[in-house]
Amino acid sequence: MQPVDVAFAVVGLGALLAGILPRVLERRPLSMPIAFLGLGMLIFLLPTGLSSPDPLAHPEIATHLTEIGVVVALMGAGLKIDRPWSWARWSSTWRLLTIAMPLCIAAVALLGWWWAGLVPATALLLGAALAPTDPVLASDVQVGEPTDVEDSEDEVRFALTSEAGLNDGLAFPFVYAAIAIATTSLAPADWLGRWLTVDVLYKVGVGALGGWLIGWLLGRLFFRAPSELRLARHAEGFLALAATFLAYGLVEVVGGYGFLAVFVAARAIRAAERTHEFHTVLHDFAEQIERLLTVLLLLLLGGAVVGGLLAPLTWPAALVGLALVVLVRPLFGWLSLRGAPGRPAEHWVIALFGIRGVGSLFYLAYATTEADFPQADLVWATVGLVVIVSVVVHGIAATPVMRLLDRTGERTTDPGGRDRPAAPVPAANA
Repeated sequence: MQPVDVAFAVVGLGALLAGILPRVLERRPLSMPIAFLGLGMLIFLLPTGLSSPDPLAHPEIATHLTEIGVVVALMGAGLKIDRPWSWARWSSTWRLLTIAMPLCIAAVALLGWWWAGLVPATALLLGAALAPTDPVLASDVQVGEPTDVEDSEDEVRFALTSEAGLNDGLAFPFVYAAIAIATTSLAPADWLGRWLTVDVLYKVGVGALGGWLIGWLLGRLFFRAPSELRLARHAEGFLALAATFLAYGLVEVVGGYGFLAVFVAARAIRAAERTHEFHTVLHDFAEQIERLLTVLLLLLLGGAVVGGLLAPLTWPAALVGLALVVLVRPLFGWLSLRGAPGRPAEHWVIALFGIRGVGSLFYLAYATTEADFPQADLVWATVGLVVIVSVVVHGIAATPVMRLLDRTGERTTDPGGRDRPAAPVPAANA
């Protein structure tokens, strides 16, 4: 029995189950990520001859696999949000990004240094890697496919989707700060100036502007070009991948944040012809590719877990990771939403469902290829634990919690109507 043959069989089984499980698990307190994480652990426990997918031994492979998973998910997230850009309409998103995320990074970094005994650069890396919520594993609490109605989304699903779409790019400066400290020193004079000008201002600006320009040009090509070149007429979903990799690659070539560019490009494409059915074609194709990549990544994560990924974990580090899931994110998420659209129950749900996943694995893999971090194995174990806990806890809770909110009708769909009851949102969007 050759390992490569086993790998083909495992991938085929995973793809088949990826088509079956979403329907079997629909409306049940169990998610597809839980099933595939468990399946990966089972497969790599069996005597199949497959080598352990250790991300510490193969950081570059881990980086690129997670990178692809995130960028495809970001395109899908950007396309399916119906609500147009607006400071007021996106108030919950801006609060989560500018208040909750930095506070979570600072709290985890402080706990990692003070309680878990990490050196400052490694502690900051832990906080930065665990900063982004996940667009890959959070489908159960995100908005559904594109519709023709601008305000069709309830505040919970909208906030969680838009936050996951943007914070995968906006957490990158903090990862670069950790890399800068690891490669120079803790003294701000050695790295702060370049970090602010290049890693924050330049890369964020290029990511946002480059993504919007590419999305605008693609929108013109899809919807406004002469009839023989108007790609929206042909309903070819693979163009979602073209848009994804074009936005990501071009912006990365000029030194910007590609994650940010992909999401912004998707929003620009959506804005070009907001109600066109081609958006559904693009979204559905991106979602199918995302699902296949999610299966692969979760199988590999399960294999890494049984291969010893969590072995270096210490109790202090484990408590830091658990504190993020059950205390730090819920508290700072809730505080950041004070005065935002939505009702108190919605604010608590948004704060509680800060799902950690593939984005965290990417940041950690990327940083460890760029610099040598002391205790990197402990950080990998801590992040792995957080992802597993998030997958299991949030996966079990997502369906019943969202159904409860849908059934009670205590939802806010109009950001301007926070003081009046909102119509229930069908649970089918879960």
